[in-house]
Parts: sequence; C-alpha cells; structure tokens
Amino acid sequence: MSVFWGLAALVLTVSLVAGRGESSSDAGGPPHAPPAVPTAAPATPAAAPSSAAPHRTTASGTGPRLPRSRPVRLYIPKISVNAPFTDLAIGRSGQLEPPPADDTNLVGWHAKGVSPGEAGTAIIAGHVDTATSPAVFAGLSQLKKGDRFHVTRADGRRATFVVDDAKSFDKDDFPSERVYGDTPDAQVRLITCAGAYDRQARDYTENLVVFAHLV
Repeated sequence: MSVFWGLAALVLTVSLVAGRGESSSDAGGPPHAPPAVPTAAPATPAAAPSSAAPHRTTASGTGPRLPRSRPVRLYIPKISVNAPFTDLAIGRSGQLEPPPADDTNLVGWHAKGVSPGEAGTAIIAGHVDTATSPAVFAGLSQLKKGDRFHVTRADGRRATFVVDDAKSFDKDDFPSERVYGDTPDAQVRLITCAGAYDRQARDYTENLVVFAHLV
C-alpha cells in the first residue's frame, strides 16, 4: 500500500523554471519542505531478491509490477536527466524533507513509501532550480503523454515508465487523492514546483505532476 499524502500540495524549493519569470534567487526565498504526511506510515517491506521474476497483477490490477527494490538512478532522455536518488524521510514537523537544495542533480523518493516499479503509487520529487542555477526538474514541463523514462534499481532491474499525463495544480486546490491515492498497478508521480512565484508568500502557486505507469 502506498502512503496517502493528505495535504494540498507538495512544496519543493521556491524557484522558477528558467525563462518563466522571477526566480527564487531574485526573491531570496528559502527551500520549502513537502507537506505533512500521516505519522503512521506503513513499514517498508523487505526488498525481494534480485532473482525474483516480475509478475503481473490479477483481477485487482491492470499492468506489470516488480518486487520492492530501492531506486538508484533516474533517466529521462527527453530532458537529459541522469540523476541519482536520495532517500527522503519525514522530519519532526511531520513533513517530508526535500532533497538537499545545494545539489542541482538529485531526486528524492519517500523511502517508506512505494518504490518505483512496485505496485502502488511511488513519489519522486526534485527541485526545478536553486538560487543559482536550474536543477534536475527544470525541464519537467516538456514531458508529454507517451514519453518514456527509466529507473534503475538496487536489484539490477531497469523499470521503464510511460507518461500518461502532466498537469499543474494550484497548491490551494491540490487533488491529493488523484495524485497520492493508492493504485493496484505500478505507477509513479514526478513532482516539482510550477506556476508563478508569489513574492509575499515566498512560494510557488502551483505544483507540476507527471503521471506515469510501468510498462
């Protein structure tokens, strides 16, 4: 089962995609943490042996899935992403801590959530830029339906995902169930900041979410 993220938005670094307007470096905004998640998060299942064969869901699922395994690297050929993963944990505030803002080529996943390729909804978060330069998800808005990306895993497998949709949502009206809700098949959400930068709030107004499934 995946973790259901109950609040309205995933807030990453306060920054703007190059060319879209005012950046976080202009406004001096600090990085923001993702929203609070339930404190009773499910325990991480033990990783399956690398020799375990992929299997398909039965009546309750609609596509392939893989055993649980830690993600190692994310490849998105269309936007030239080749980035390692870091584990993201829930901090004392109840919020998922964001990836380090000083590394522009790093993505994070909720280590106690679903792993990419496993049945359920896996969350991969990345900064769009930092105070000084574009970051790993600066080009995420270029992804369209049918584009493919890959996750290499600690078990030696490469999980390939196809984009189903890409949407930007107002943080004040974020569809938590649609984005974070559990799924019977293996899906991924790539999430970063988007929209206009609000100088007063020192935050973006939207989140960009890329929806994808394992093939």
